[in-house]
Amino acid sequence: MTRQRDTSGRLLRWYDHHRRELPWRAPPGRRAEPYRVWLSEIMLQQTTVAAVAPYYRHFLKRWPTIRELAAAELDEVLHAWQGLGYYARARNLHKCARAVSAEHGGRFPEDQAALLALPGIGPYTAAAIAAIAFDQVATPVDGNVERVVARLFAVAEPAPAGKPELRRLAATLTPVRRPGDHAQAMMDLGATICLPRGPLCDGCPLHDDCQAQKQGIAAQLPRRSPKRQRPTRHGVAFWLRDRDGRLLLRRRPEEGLLGGMMEVPGTPWREEPWGKDEAIAHAPATAEWREIAGTVSHVFTHFRLELTVRAAVTEEPIGKGGIWAMPAELGRYALPTAMKKVVRHALAAD
Repeated sequence: MTRQRDTSGRLLRWYDHHRRELPWRAPPGRRAEPYRVWLSEIMLQQTTVAAVAPYYRHFLKRWPTIRELAAAELDEVLHAWQGLGYYARARNLHKCARAVSAEHGGRFPEDQAALLALPGIGPYTAAAIAAIAFDQVATPVDGNVERVVARLFAVAEPAPAGKPELRRLAATLTPVRRPGDHAQAMMDLGATICLPRGPLCDGCPLHDDCQAQKQGIAAQLPRRSPKRQRPTRHGVAFWLRDRDGRLLLRRRPEEGLLGGMMEVPGTPWREEPWGKDEAIAHAPATAEWREIAGTVSHVFTHFRLELTVRAAVTEEPIGKGGIWAMPAELGRYALPTAMKKVVRHALAAD
């Protein structure tokens, strides 16, 4: 307990002088608003602070309260989310807003268990909301915090196997007083001092406590298991236009990768490249399909996607589920980045 008080005390004194000014962070001495904490934490998952800041400001201006976000259409939310990636976050953001509005009177519950029951909120986000918004003794552990703790305690076991021990050790540092500021201080320390490469140990308030620094291995921690090679999947996109120049789009299924977003119709994505005849069996219309030279590449978290594009013009009526749009109007639709690449590739070949 003595070490906890000493370590946390030094960290909080450093934080009081060096805290980052972030658009979602409450001024010193004021409790953060739960809606803002939640919104920022969902956006910050797998995304940098610099990338998130303009999106956060836009969302907050457009939907100042969780009730207003809950009243929005999913298409509006997905469209506003374009560019942040990992679109399941946007779908869960909308579901969570509706759940909080319908089941909790528009107020986030303070209890971590109740927070965990909400769509899109996992252990980290629940702990972050509980600590930062409600000043509860909770320990959110993100990548920055993992790095600080791994070095502070010289944890050599590589991730992901070492993650449970890092969470346990991080919890031993969380103080009863100012747990929300402590959580944000740990995040700031990892983001500004305890850097992945070239940690700035001389400026660290926990320098004297850091076992990795004493052993001269700070830059080597945390250790990671070797990454598996990212597999490649293949698909064919069908660039179908009518006589007026309108492009056929369709909506992806609500569940799964890029769920609920618009796309240029295409084949499923699989490990083997597609032959011409088997690919055209998935085409949205019978037409003279010509292949556009080149490929469209896009990297997702777990795989690399290679798309070839076939183009045609049709006079056939398209069945239910298709939407016709002029290329100049595509900005109105929630198109993921991979599909925007298909659009650019096809338009360049026109």
